[in-house]
Amino acid sequence: MNKDTSFTIGKVTGVHGLNGNLKVWSFAESVNTFCPGISVLLKSDEELGETFTILQALPHKKGVILSLKGIDSRNLAEDLIGKMILIDRDQLPEPEKDTWYWQDLLGLDVVDHQKGFIGKITDIFPTGANDILVVTDKDKETLVPMHKHFVELVDIEKKTLLTTLPEDY
Repeated sequence: MNKDTSFTIGKVTGVHGLNGNLKVWSFAESVNTFCPGISVLLKSDEELGETFTILQALPHKKGVILSLKGIDSRNLAEDLIGKMILIDRDQLPEPEKDTWYWQDLLGLDVVDHQKGFIGKITDIFPTGANDILVVTDKDKETLVPMHKHFVELVDIEKKTLLTTLPEDY
C-alpha cells in the first residue's frame, strides 16, 4: 500500500466478544467504506503494518464492529488495539461534487478575501452541524467552519482554499 495514495479510515479502539472482532472508531461517513473483501492496512506510526481482508463490518454505536480474515481470537484482536486502518484510495468512490476527503484538505493554504493568507489546514474535526478546519500559521490558530457561508472555493490541484471570514473573526 502506497503512503501517498492511502487514506486512514479508522482506528481500532477495542475488541468485541471472544471471536476476534474489533471495535473501530470510523473516520468515514458510512460503514460501507469498510466493505467486505477489500484489503486494509493496520499499522502504528513507525511500523510497516500488516494487511488484512475485511470479512464483515457492522455499525455499532458511534463506530464499526470489524471482522478481519486471520483474526479469530480475542488475543489476536487485542494486539491490534490502537492501530490505524488505512485503505488504498482506488478502493474508495470519488467524492460527490463539493465534498472532499479530509486527507485531501490537510495541508491546503487558506486564503481569506480580506486578510490574505491565514495559514494551512492542519486538522479537521466534526461537529453536529459541519466540520471545522483548524488553520495554523506559526503560533496562530484559526477555526473555519466548512460551510458555504465561509468556504468559497476549494482547489485541490492548486492546494488552496478560499474563505471569507467575518471582519471581527
